[in-house]
Amino acid sequence: MEEEATIIPSNEMQNGCSMQAQSVIYNSKKFQDDLHTAGIQIKQHEDNLKILKSQRNKLEDSILDLQVILGNYHSARPPSGESESHSSNQSEEETVNQILQHETSAAGILCQLTTRHGTHAPQLGFTKDVLGIVATLGKVDDDNLSRLLSEYLGVETMLGIVCRTYEGVKALETYDKEGHINSDSGIRGFGTTIGRTLDGRFLVICLENLRPYCGEFVDDDPQRRLDLLQPKLPNGECPPGFIGFAVNMIHVDYMNLLYVSDVYGLRETLFYSLFSHLQVYKSRDGGIIKINGFFSLGNGTDVDVRFPKPSMSANPPDSNMETENQLKQKTWEKEKLTEDLKREQMLLNSARFNLERKKEEFVKFLSQTSANTPQMQGGQDRFNPR
Repeated sequence: MEEEATIIPSNEMQNGCSMQAQSVIYNSKKFQDDLHTAGIQIKQHEDNLKILKSQRNKLEDSILDLQVILGNYHSARPPSGESESHSSNQSEEETVNQILQHETSAAGILCQLTTRHGTHAPQLGFTKDVLGIVATLGKVDDDNLSRLLSEYLGVETMLGIVCRTYEGVKALETYDKEGHINSDSGIRGFGTTIGRTLDGRFLVICLENLRPYCGEFVDDDPQRRLDLLQPKLPNGECPPGFIGFAVNMIHVDYMNLLYVSDVYGLRETLFYSLFSHLQVYKSRDGGIIKINGFFSLGNGTDVDVRFPKPSMSANPPDSNMETENQLKQKTWEKEKLTEDLKREQMLLNSARFNLERKKEEFVKFLSQTSANTPQMQGGQDRFNPR
């Protein structure tokens, strides 16, 4: 028996072909729109890169100009010791010597590293993010105040190592796969090479993890002291004997007043975290109140690591300090721009990859459409009666 041929009505075939044609047109237009959009995105990223590179070039020129100005200032300065008293120099040396007495401490080993390698010490992997030791990062004018503040913090904190970032903290001490301390790397590894075995724990302070002071600063103060509210008695008067806040009695080297941690300096990060709103009075010599209700009276214990005195040349003239601050700010801006450039380049690479992928998909679509068109036309001729 012969099979009966199926005859598809002409109007249904035409409708089917029309819908398929409309689908082809729609998808083709969508591909073209996607390609156009990808092209616009690439152009935007390319323009952004040009702008960012131009901004970075201008910053590099400004940084170079500032470095020339500061280079002229430093070359014109008298050799160390000619314009300052011997006692101020000795004070800083004494602080370092006090730290070196703690031979098996992390701070003592770090000082040994600086003594041995000098300016090359920061280039070593585990120290490149280390800013210094607490005792060397601040200075105090008065010997008695230096003793009291050092006692308030304690030896462990005075010997604390200060890092800018958490990556720097991790570089100081590494661990093996079992989670045990690796004694052959980091600061322990260096200690081993100089015959100093690091004993016990050591304190590391990470600046980027500290909550900085976010208030105002004292107007026109080159030391950027914090504008803290003065304590007042119920009658509105300041308590007798109040001298000031400990955080503002620390002298910070001008190089550390800004951009040590992101946009912040040492006073509003490190020393604010250590002292907070600690008040200093001259009427209770030797007494310390760490928290409400806890009094430490009598003669204090002399801490063997103390803050040094600021040297007479610790700060340059105001104009050069401003130049230093501008240099730090522009260097920080350049680092941010460099990061923006990296991100923009990644976005550009991604947009270019997306464009190529869309082109391949469009070519494949056109190829499939071209292959299906004769079949569709042949089917239409076969089933449509003439």
